[in-house]
Amino acid sequence: MARYTGPLCRLCRTEQKKLFLKGDRCKSDKCPINKKRGIPGKDPKARTGKRSDYGIQLREKQRIKRMYGMLETQFRLFFERALRMPGVTGENLVGLLERRLDNVVYRMHFAVNRNQARQFVQHNHILVNNKSVNIPSYQVKPGDVIEIRENSKKLNVIKDALKENSKSGAYPWVSVDADAMKGTFVSVPRRVDVTDLADIKEQLVVELYSK
Repeated sequence: MARYTGPLCRLCRTEQKKLFLKGDRCKSDKCPINKKRGIPGKDPKARTGKRSDYGIQLREKQRIKRMYGMLETQFRLFFERALRMPGVTGENLVGLLERRLDNVVYRMHFAVNRNQARQFVQHNHILVNNKSVNIPSYQVKPGDVIEIRENSKKLNVIKDALKENSKSGAYPWVSVDADAMKGTFVSVPRRVDVTDLADIKEQLVVELYSK
């Protein structure tokens, strides 16, 4: 499966916003956004002028896509699926992205970021309803039980990630039993509940793909 393998902090610098791609590092003073480092590239000043409507829409799409760790083809497929669903397309898109298995693993604090969560899924550390699932884009349904495989519960990297659950608490659309390393996807979150996307304007993505 194709995936981005370059430096993650470079993506945050490109968007000039935190995408929370590296867990605790994003919250520390080491984050390049906290250091106010500029846009990467040979001539960043040439890209800091006033943007066109298309440029604004493109940057918003790139930002959402990179937050969830997706490449263009897969992200476009998710958008087309959201477009066919009843309701508001932008909200549908967020719902589909939040239902990705790697994202749910991250939301349950089994991993410190989505990239690590994707790796756990691909390495068969995750069970869905007692069945092994190694597809990061698998769409979790309300009521599905997500848990760490028994042989993987001894991994310190997962134990360390679960400590974050006691610090920041669980998200309202998932319930987590940290001791059992198990959680339930309670419901598809409403758009207003996804607070870390509060400044995201998914409607700009709809406008971009509607051109």
